[in-house]
Amino acid sequence: MSTVTTHSQSQVSTGILMMSVGVASLCVSDAIAKALTADYSPIQIIFIRNIIALPFAALIALQLGGRSALVSHRPMAHLLRGVLWLLAAGLFFTSFIYLGLAEATTLIFAMPVFVTAISALLLKEQVGWRRWTAVLAGFLGVLVVIRPGFGTFQAASLLPLTTAFFYALLMLSARWVDPRESVWTLMLYLVGAGALLSALLLPFVWVPPRLEDIWLFLGIALFGTAGITLMTQAFRFAPAAVVAPFDYTALLWATLLGWLLWEEIPDVATYVGAVIIIASGIYIVLRERQQEA
Repeated sequence: MSTVTTHSQSQVSTGILMMSVGVASLCVSDAIAKALTADYSPIQIIFIRNIIALPFAALIALQLGGRSALVSHRPMAHLLRGVLWLLAAGLFFTSFIYLGLAEATTLIFAMPVFVTAISALLLKEQVGWRRWTAVLAGFLGVLVVIRPGFGTFQAASLLPLTTAFFYALLMLSARWVDPRESVWTLMLYLVGAGALLSALLLPFVWVPPRLEDIWLFLGIALFGTAGITLMTQAFRFAPAAVVAPFDYTALLWATLLGWLLWEEIPDVATYVGAVIIIASGIYIVLRERQQEA
């Protein structure tokens, strides 16, 4: 069945636009986080971002999902997902202290590769040789970026790579959630769990925010919430196989923001690795959609 028969051309265009704007918004949020890591712990940044975003997430869930979106039938599943999200976000923000924005973003793209590998090795799902080839290609791209054994290798490169692993677990953990719950419930409880869990660690890292930084904290909450919401909505307007590849436009935004704000210019190996990782990720997405069709 063709895309046009299930989604109108205008819906597909809207989905692509939402995905593209959502990705750009998240890149702005990441750039703000990188700026804040110079003075604040990643845990404090996550806490303040989530506390600011929580009422907006609740309002979005109520408006788009109704009152039922505010209720969870399996709250412990959301708490466990919150742990995975806190680990992922904490590691990613920590990587900003040591790595350029584009390099950290490139390694995050390994997430679909991890999803496929975990699905096969831990969940015992059937993964054919074509997707396994794409997984191996993706890891090859990772090696090109981090270059272990070479003088340019940075141990900090393992931070966003580990982030990609935890994000993959987070994506797969959606299966733990009660099927009666909507995507808006997942979003709301993920923000809430992130705020709760980071609050437990806050006394150990708290630094009183400077008045001039309040706008940055507001910005990271605004752009982060807008990005996640738009990207989520994009999948409602167009097929995943169409909009998912636009997630990789994040590399363009990360490169541009890194250059404008910190004069960061990724080396050639980073771009070569990025092309390999992105190509493997796109192939995995397309192959999975073919299997589902």
